[in-house]
Amino acid sequence: MTTLQDFHATSLDGQDVDFAAYAGKVVLVVNTASQCGFTPQYEGLQKLHEQYADQGLVVVGFPCDQFGGQEPGSEDEIGAFCQKNYGVTFPMMSKVEVNGDGAHPVYQWLRGEKGGLLGSKIKWNFTKYLVGKDGQVIDRYSPTTKPEKISGDIEKALKA
Repeated sequence: MTTLQDFHATSLDGQDVDFAAYAGKVVLVVNTASQCGFTPQYEGLQKLHEQYADQGLVVVGFPCDQFGGQEPGSEDEIGAFCQKNYGVTFPMMSKVEVNGDGAHPVYQWLRGEKGGLLGSKIKWNFTKYLVGKDGQVIDRYSPTTKPEKISGDIEKALKA
């Protein structure tokens, strides 16, 4: 059975990230964008990171430019934007596609594990996936779901 820990991604600074390092952790995977109406959710994601990281939560951001061209910047520009405007310290991966033939393998798997209202396709930036300590998807949250609304589910997953 495939789990999140079976994947790799490239960080914003070009390093290989082996998701096996997240074994035993609860992971919140989010496709992000710097010029989106939901961009202020970075603040809530950072708060979740700060509140629960020492209990085993890892927030992982995947910038994506597939929705309205709302993430046009380079990896350096994305990193600087997130740090300057929202103080982001959680792991950020390099820009990926989340839908279509070019979708990153992590997103191909996530979409296959948990569809949304419109099937498995991701409809917009800031779609969130909560993954349990066992590497299996617990739930998928729409872009309109604010990060703080997920805290109860995160707490349950951390206790599991």
